[in-house]
Amino acid sequence: MTTTPVRAGTTQATDTAKPWTLIGMILASGVVFLDGTVVNVALPAIDRSLAAGLSGLQWIVDGYALTLAALLILGGSLGDRYGRKRMMIVGLVGFGVASVACGVATTTPLLIAMRMAQGVAGALVVPESLAILTAVYANAEERGQAIGAWTGWGGIATVFGPFLGGWLVDRGSWRLVFFINVPLIAAAVFVIARFVPETRDDEATGNLDWAGAALAVFGLGGATYGLIEGPAVGWLSPAVLVALIGGVVLLALFVLVEARVQNPMVPLGFFRVRNFTGANLATLGVYAALSGAIFSVVLYVQNVMGFSAVAAGASLLPISAMMFLFAARAGKLAGRFGPRFFMIVGPAIVGAGMLLFLRVAPQSGYWGAVFPAVMVLSAGLCLTVAPLTTTVMTSVPAHNSGIASAINNVASRVAGLLAIAGVGIVVALAYPAALGERAAGVSPQMAGIVRDAVRTAPGGHAPADAPPDAARAIAEAYTVAFHRTMLACALLALGGAAFSAVVIRNDEATDNGTMSVTRPVQASRMSAPD
Repeated sequence: MTTTPVRAGTTQATDTAKPWTLIGMILASGVVFLDGTVVNVALPAIDRSLAAGLSGLQWIVDGYALTLAALLILGGSLGDRYGRKRMMIVGLVGFGVASVACGVATTTPLLIAMRMAQGVAGALVVPESLAILTAVYANAEERGQAIGAWTGWGGIATVFGPFLGGWLVDRGSWRLVFFINVPLIAAAVFVIARFVPETRDDEATGNLDWAGAALAVFGLGGATYGLIEGPAVGWLSPAVLVALIGGVVLLALFVLVEARVQNPMVPLGFFRVRNFTGANLATLGVYAALSGAIFSVVLYVQNVMGFSAVAAGASLLPISAMMFLFAARAGKLAGRFGPRFFMIVGPAIVGAGMLLFLRVAPQSGYWGAVFPAVMVLSAGLCLTVAPLTTTVMTSVPAHNSGIASAINNVASRVAGLLAIAGVGIVVALAYPAALGERAAGVSPQMAGIVRDAVRTAPGGHAPADAPPDAARAIAEAYTVAFHRTMLACALLALGGAAFSAVVIRNDEATDNGTMSVTRPVQASRMSAPD
């Protein structure tokens, strides 16, 4: 292996290596993004198989998001220090092993534990992919287009997941949702090992921030546990109170530790950069909205509108098509003209699409109600995702790209983590109240069935033996909760647009080399693949 020192923000990558690098990064990160949503449409089948319950289903989604979010920055630091290509391959292999373990799990706790293991492995994959792209693509416009393609395919994987999951569930078993990862990972490892150059940060020295990593894991874990279990066992339950208070205290300690340690996991100086802070705030709003919406829509169209698993997944496919066609172009335009316009208008359109879901009702058809909302949402995402990611990556020097990528991914994962927990809170508040109102409108013998639906039909799907009047009342009550959820998601997306309008500027990009947040820009190292 030969090593070629290069100036930060430039590389000696050949024209042949560049497209293969892009393919490898899309394959690798795509598996992680896919697994974030492919499970959603399989949740009803998992519930029937393992009797998981609503909180169990939330943990199957959030257990993965929790460890992924908490360890992404540590994963970025490991890649900067020991080689991004090396850490990515280790993470992919670990992800494959954990996926197989998920596929053979026989209990809900075991499945949740293996989902958390997937998140640990995924934390070594995602930050490295974007950092490698930033190193390999030196030209600003070329880099913007590459990152646009990466984010576009990542978005495709995110929203294609429910369709693929539904097809696998309908054709075989929910377990196939996890086994499908194995051939994708094998292809990614081959491309990366054969074609992708190794990159690292020569300035990364000293001890890793293990204290910060531990505080992040347990702080986020405590807060997540409290938010998920609070609606089920009561907000004044000792376990919930300890988890919530403990989580907040640990996260506060995390900030204090990061401000004092010599080699922080999160360099707080990054947040003095206006565009970096603004882009991450916008990420919190947009990705919380997107995660909450996808989780809610795939459950609603199955449990209330009666879609099959594959039809529920297919209902979001227009997002994949739109991202495939337009995301890279938006990234290229943002690289040329600046991100501000895209990051204001895009999230606003996303919010408008979510407001259109307020038209969806149990008797609605897909084309008249769901499809228009999905198309508007898709247009907003196309304008948002690539410019947002490019803004983050061009706001800091190239040798910090691994950590910058990890921080932005943490923002998106934490947003999704809290959004799923938030969906449970909104449903817990709106659904029982709406059920109580509708119980008064059915015959006395049906009222008990309706009132008991919080336990027997937590996702809005009435029991098979429920009489028509009771089933209709349950569907209408869950629709109220669904509409409240989509309204909350719309407000989050509009908040992302507001953050961008206030903070984002077109003249603050560093182009990965003209300013430094924590130290002068030094050489980053890249070598040809073995």
